[in-house]
Parts: sequence; C-alpha cells; structure tokens
Amino acid sequence: MPHATAADGNRIAYQVRGDGQPLVLLAGQANNHTWWDPVRADFEATYRTITLDWRGTGDSDKPDEVYSTPGFADDVIAVLDDLGLPAAHVYGTSMGGRVAQWVAINHPDRLKALVLGCTSPGAKHGYERSQEIRRALADPQRTDSVLLELMYTPTWLAANPGPQPVLGDADMPAYAKGRHLVASNRHDAWDGLPSITAPTLILHGTDDIFSPVANAQLLADRIPGARAELVQGARHAYFHEFRAVASPLVLEFLAH
Repeated sequence: MPHATAADGNRIAYQVRGDGQPLVLLAGQANNHTWWDPVRADFEATYRTITLDWRGTGDSDKPDEVYSTPGFADDVIAVLDDLGLPAAHVYGTSMGGRVAQWVAINHPDRLKALVLGCTSPGAKHGYERSQEIRRALADPQRTDSVLLELMYTPTWLAANPGPQPVLGDADMPAYAKGRHLVASNRHDAWDGLPSITAPTLILHGTDDIFSPVANAQLLADRIPGARAELVQGARHAYFHEFRAVASPLVLEFLAH
C-alpha cells in the first residue's frame, strides 16, 4: 500500500482505484478508508477515486499528539503531492466534510469541486447533536447500537444486518480515538467559509440528528454559490443507505 509523507514526517496510507479525473473521498471520524467500500464502485467507473487512512487509523502512522481538521487537510494535500496531482475533486462526509472545508479554504488551488456531506461548520456556529445523544454515545455498552440507529433507518437495518463499515476503525488505539474526537469537536471553519471559491454541493439526510440537518442550509448560505440537496428520510449514513439517490446527485454535480 502506498504512503505519502506529511510535512511533519508521519506516513499517510492511501488507496487508488478507477480511472479518470481524481476524486478524493474523505471518511468520518475515527474511521479509515473502508468507510467508502459500500459505494466506491459508484464513482470509480468514472473517476480515479482516492481514499486515505486518517493518521491514527488503518495503515497510517498513529502519533500520540494533537490532531486537527486543518492538519488532516494538510495530510490530504500530502497524498495529492505524492500522486503528482495538481488538483482534485473532494467529497467529504461527516468529519471528512469538516476536513474538506479546510482543503477548500487553505488550499483553493488544489480543489476542482467540493461536496460536503452530513457535516457542519463546527460547534461554535453550527447545530450540534443533543446532550442525550452525547450521553448515549459515551456508554461503551451501547455505543455501536446507538451509532447504528443514528446512521441508518430501522427498516434498512432489519434487512441489512451488517457488519456496517461506518462504526469506526476497531484497531485504532484508544488515544487516537480521543485525538479524533477532540479534532472534530474543535473544528471551526466559519470565518473561512466565505472565501471558498470551488463549486460546492452540500448533501444531508432529512432525518439526521447525529449532525443535525439544519447544518446543510447553514453551510449553503455561508459558502458562495453553494447549493444544498436534502435526501428525504435519510439519517447520517445517507450516502450508503440512500446511495441510489445520493451517488447520482454527486456524479451529476461533478460532471458540470
């Protein structure tokens, strides 16, 4: 598996599949590239898809140090540099969407088009999940079951018992999980969002309470020229359960 070397010397594992224009797919918090496994084929028929393992996950280095969403964005750029790519489309979901915001803000020349899924501008200005959900997620006996309910509808879960690829990297160290949580919680791209120049599409499930759906329009109003599309009935993992709706929306957007 290839690795890029970040500015601080840490090695970032990445994966490339498909042909065409480059499309970087960014996973959620405490997850690695397998987050995209259920839907990657939707894009690799048209695009050269690029995923990476966040530092702290997968085959990337796992330093016990402060992580941040701008720092993760720099790791994305290190991967593009290693591949010799001047620019790429970027599609980020959940924490990956927070990182994608920083790619657009801090590295505008490296971005062709931006898709932000089930994400927010950060706690200070965005809409955050309720304290009830936070308490439920903090219970180690319930974490996976709570996450599943937040990610998918009961009907879908009944028909698709899993295992599901969006519940986190089971092999990442506990300290790295904590570092990811802090990085996501400290995300605040509000001041930089109006500087984004890339064409931007925002996707969100109407029934998402993990990252409340009100964040979609908030981002659309803050990013010049952005538009929001809501996936009816979808929860946080809209891109997986509702792939028949979500993937064509992304492909149509990127084609223009």
